[in-house]
Order: sequence, then C-alpha cells, then structure tokens
Amino acid sequence: MADQVRASHILLMYEGSARSSATRSKEEALSEIEALAARIQGGEDFAQIAQENSDCPSGSQGGDLGMFGRGQMVREFEDAAFGLGVGETSGVIETDFGYHLIQRTA
Repeated sequence: MADQVRASHILLMYEGSARSSATRSKEEALSEIEALAARIQGGEDFAQIAQENSDCPSGSQGGDLGMFGRGQMVREFEDAAFGLGVGETSGVIETDFGYHLIQRTA
C-alpha cells in the first residue's frame, strides 16, 4: 500500500458546508458535480473542468493537490484517494467541505 499519493480534485461547496461562501444549495451542488462527473466519464479533461468549476483554490492548477500522506486529508477524501489506482477518477465523494471528484495522478 502506498504511503503517499498525488491527486487532483474538483470541489463544489454549498451553502452551509465548511469554509463555504457558496450560495448554491446542497441539492444544486450535487446535481452540478454529477454533471461534471458525466463530462469526465465522457472523455473531457479533468484538469480543464477543475480550472473552470472547482471552488477550491487548487482549481487554478487543474485541481492538483500535490503529494499527501495518510492523516493529511479528511477521512472520506483520504479513503477515496488511497483507494484509487493511478489514473482513476472517483465517483462523487461528500465531505464537510462539499462534494468532490478525485483523480489519482501518482
């Protein structure tokens, strides 16, 4: 099992999620992230979609979070990232920060 992974993500926050200034509802955020997941599954570029849509500052770098080890991310995010193979993209993951799509890059 890897000690560290490298991953990119797309985050859509919603009103009431941790550290959020978003005005979209939780339902709107879920609908939007599911639509983004479908675009990625259809072959669109993850990094480009992250740049255009992610509420995380990492979006400007295509969602790249760099290398991280266990205990550095919230549990749901960490479990998903470490459970992916290199090049795989997760389904929708919910954390206190909102909804994520995660792509493991290393």
